[in-house]
Amino acid sequence: MKMILRAALLGTLLSCSQQALATAVDIGYQQPVKEIVAIVDAAPAPGAMLSPNGKLMLSTGFSALPDIADLAAPEYRLAGVRFNPANNGPSQPRYVSSLQLIELDTQQTKTIKGLPKDLKAVNLNFSPDSRYLAFIQLEDNEAQLWQVDLQKLRASRWSNIRLNAIWGGSLQWTADSKAIFAASIPAKRGAEPVQSKVPTGPVITEARGRTAPARTYQDLLKNKYDEALFSYYFTSQLVKVGLNNKVNTLGKPQLLRGAELSPDNNFILVSRIEQPFSYAVPVSRFAYTTEVWDASGKLQYQVVQQPVADNLPIAFDAVITGRRSVGWRPDQAATLYWAEAADGGDPANKVTVRDQLFQLAAPFNAEPEKLLDLSFRFSYLLAAADGSLLVWERWWQDRNEKVWYLDPAQQARVFWERSSEDRYNDPGSPLLTTAANGQRLLRVADGAIYLTGVGASPEGNRPFIDQRQLATGETRRLWRSEAPFYEFPFTLLPSGKLLTQREAPDLPPDFYLRDLSSGELTALTKTPHPMPHTQGISRELINYQRADGIPMSATLLLPAGYDKARDGALPTVIWAYPREFRSADAAGQVSDSPYRFNRISYWTPQFLATQGYAVLDNATMPIVGEGTQEPNDTFIEQLILNAEAAIAAGVERGVTDPNRVAIGGHSYGAFMTANLLAHSNLFKAGIARSGAYNRSLTPFGFQMEQRTLWDDPELYVRMSPFFHAEKIKTPILLIHGSDDNNAGTFPMQSERLYQAIKGNGGTTRLVMLPLESHGYRARESVLHMLWETTAWLDEFVKNAKVDTAE
Repeated sequence: MKMILRAALLGTLLSCSQQALATAVDIGYQQPVKEIVAIVDAAPAPGAMLSPNGKLMLSTGFSALPDIADLAAPEYRLAGVRFNPANNGPSQPRYVSSLQLIELDTQQTKTIKGLPKDLKAVNLNFSPDSRYLAFIQLEDNEAQLWQVDLQKLRASRWSNIRLNAIWGGSLQWTADSKAIFAASIPAKRGAEPVQSKVPTGPVITEARGRTAPARTYQDLLKNKYDEALFSYYFTSQLVKVGLNNKVNTLGKPQLLRGAELSPDNNFILVSRIEQPFSYAVPVSRFAYTTEVWDASGKLQYQVVQQPVADNLPIAFDAVITGRRSVGWRPDQAATLYWAEAADGGDPANKVTVRDQLFQLAAPFNAEPEKLLDLSFRFSYLLAAADGSLLVWERWWQDRNEKVWYLDPAQQARVFWERSSEDRYNDPGSPLLTTAANGQRLLRVADGAIYLTGVGASPEGNRPFIDQRQLATGETRRLWRSEAPFYEFPFTLLPSGKLLTQREAPDLPPDFYLRDLSSGELTALTKTPHPMPHTQGISRELINYQRADGIPMSATLLLPAGYDKARDGALPTVIWAYPREFRSADAAGQVSDSPYRFNRISYWTPQFLATQGYAVLDNATMPIVGEGTQEPNDTFIEQLILNAEAAIAAGVERGVTDPNRVAIGGHSYGAFMTANLLAHSNLFKAGIARSGAYNRSLTPFGFQMEQRTLWDDPELYVRMSPFFHAEKIKTPILLIHGSDDNNAGTFPMQSERLYQAIKGNGGTTRLVMLPLESHGYRARESVLHMLWETTAWLDEFVKNAKVDTAE
């Protein structure tokens, strides 16, 4: 009887009639078949942290998806930040739920006693001497400071202070490992402000000719009550907590934006938010003051007072004027560094020098010293113990990256210069080491640094570790991952061995010690296969070309036991996300590996391989604009070329039935999906999750587009599937989180597209997931999403009525 009722429910809700459903219904949360449920409930892959001395590895475990009740916890949304007012912690955090310690010398696993019964740990930090581990435990009503004595293998709550972890809860050890700095809730904070039932007056915003464009932000402050709540919850007291549980307060309670100890621990770099607050931009653009305190909390030097940044050009290379990116040089006792725009912060200004990099040492009473003139925007720097620096600068518009090497005498030369989109020639990221005072420095040996990277190549990603001479730039490859494994080098240990994470299509990722001389491998962890019922599903990295010759790739998954001769061509789902490129060569580069563990995803349609579908996952969707042409000038035309090439790749292999193909994507992939259904007849159905479809609602740019609606109104109309809704006759399933916080993807975007398609006689279904943001986290929500997806595709793709007439 239950099966009959379920079939009747599906038939009623998903009937392929000429009339689209026009009424909202509440059917409760549904679940897909057990094979898909098992994929959702599989244990997530563990993570790892290495102690500063390189002798201990902390294995971190994570819980499966939370229940919808967890998402129903209290949540406030103020100034672009979502947080839990009950515990002053982040909203819906991903936390560590289990800890194990592994001694690398003996490969023995140690159990830590005394951990919270329901461990919800965030921001784990080793002490510089590797004796202790600190973390924040998120209880229902407070964020607690905890410590683990790694010699005694004993955890305990550290002091009874309540932390303010709205920002994530930054923790910073002192250099001697005897205390930690944190932000706490002020002792005399009092009760939360109460909103008056009677309005105090209208909310007024005004513009008088000052240019102030802004992209589409959500969760902004709206009124005086929001301001009062913001001040109440974001005010913190900076504290120093000793191992003996003694708590010292520094300064007064402030709207703290951040605090950073100088390497010698004699000063604190403090950034605080200033009033008046803005209703137009999130907290990241509020006015702030950055200053230096001494160790007792007294003001020593004001670095910068920055007004509210609500008038920046929308170009991605635009920055604020004045001092920005302020920090301590990790190789000096107490030396500040910062960047300043030399072009007014506006990339439209034609100048040779864009940014300048400065430094100033304590006692901060001299003139700042200029370190570098930069032709791009300052990005970040890394320092070595000998006083040398590597400085990164980047220019987004042309995808240029330049790295400078400053030797100890401050002589500068270009270390490398490249296109940031060129994955094949990415030199990698430098390995760091922890100094005795806890500062992270470049790892240098024999005048060389070590670089690790994923090693993108035409045959797929091949991770590597290189040694590169600082003086000459000469590079020597120490090791490279070899087939049939994907092995990533985490770091080079003091012993000279390499700590790696190794996997293969049938082997889950595990951590190993690799002897570079002998090649000997020693396993540190052994992870069981999280979803053994999927082991027969095949995964292959395929390469193909679109009509204009640009190389493309996708991951092809086929059902377990699939036999082409016996089973023939299959219904196929293509899942993709468009990406913009400034060169065709970069657009055609492969960015995956055929040797990764075949963990079947529920987030993309890989799970459908258990239901008889072929899946082309992560199908590349390059949108190329070279020279003076912008990528989006031919967005629709290139989307269609990409889709045609992906379908042809499956057909040529004999696995795809061209008459039974669906397209889908999330966010910008949903935008792609709606556009393909509006402008082509290639597909039988579409799945569009959390997308934006009307670009007039994001008038100051979207995704990587820097032109505004008023710069090119035709572009905005042409690229908006909402304005072409009358052409969307292919059935499209729209899914959206009802509390989406992503810029531009308001839930209204899906609601309005649904109304437009319905009003023009199309076939569509709108699913709004309660309490969900841009990505869906609750187990009930995810399972329901998969149920909806499977039912929609079964009806309109797998069981599609194909017209075979010639």
